[in-house]
Amino acid sequence: MNKYDGSMCETIVDSLSAHVAVLDDQGVILETNRAWQEYGMENGLEGDVDSVGVNYISVCESARESGEPEVETVLLGIQKVLSGDLHEFVTLYPCHSPDRRRWFNLRVLPYRSQGTKRIILVHEDVTPIILAQEKLFKKGQELMKKTEKLEETNIALKVLLDHRDQDREELEQRIAANIKELVLPYVEKLHSRQLGSREQTLAEIIEANLLDIVSPFLQKLSALHLQLTPQEVDVASLVRQGKSSQEIADVLGVSINTISFHRKNLRRKLGLRDRSRNLRTYLLSLQ
Repeated sequence: MNKYDGSMCETIVDSLSAHVAVLDDQGVILETNRAWQEYGMENGLEGDVDSVGVNYISVCESARESGEPEVETVLLGIQKVLSGDLHEFVTLYPCHSPDRRRWFNLRVLPYRSQGTKRIILVHEDVTPIILAQEKLFKKGQELMKKTEKLEETNIALKVLLDHRDQDREELEQRIAANIKELVLPYVEKLHSRQLGSREQTLAEIIEANLLDIVSPFLQKLSALHLQLTPQEVDVASLVRQGKSSQEIADVLGVSINTISFHRKNLRRKLGLRDRSRNLRTYLLSLQ
């Protein structure tokens, strides 16, 4: 089996974007990779940028005493890996500068070499992931606020629609009351007079149509979405009143064949395919 030589292993570690350091059992840094050293140069690290000889544990302890409580978790993880109680330790920690927010993922691994007690530290910059999560969270909060606002708008709209329905019902009731109190009494007076046959029929139609306004009949016809023509609506109203085809033809001034045509269309649009079902009976059932 082929094995990598030392120079190749060093090249591989130096090619990583993660910051890597090897520590002895006391926490002293023995070796670092290029990413670690470049990070030190970019951030003005005092002393040698490779940090060799620096006691990492002592640095963490100083940071803890300076008021960085999250370092306690790092120290505990290092001790657990050194003692063999943990095979691996991973934690996320912030590492902000005055002009930049950054987060790193720290991974502590045992140095796998017989007779040598060391550990490997791997620091990975996960700032883009954290910033993306923050942005996503912010978008989620904005969406939640918009959803709440939309729900409030829907509630307000429902209240307005309820008021509109109430207003419409009140208007319909007022119209119905006015027709019954102010119009129909005069129609009754017409009936009491000696009218010709045609005039009497017209008075009856007026009365029937007024009653239709205050009844749900025409509303029921409209609700059926039948797309009736105006003359078909007239024929339906007269059929419902019990007028014969000849009487309807005389009132509307059309031929009886035209009335028969409209009656057939009405039955088709009403779905009355069974000839045994009476058209007038069905129209009366809509009231």
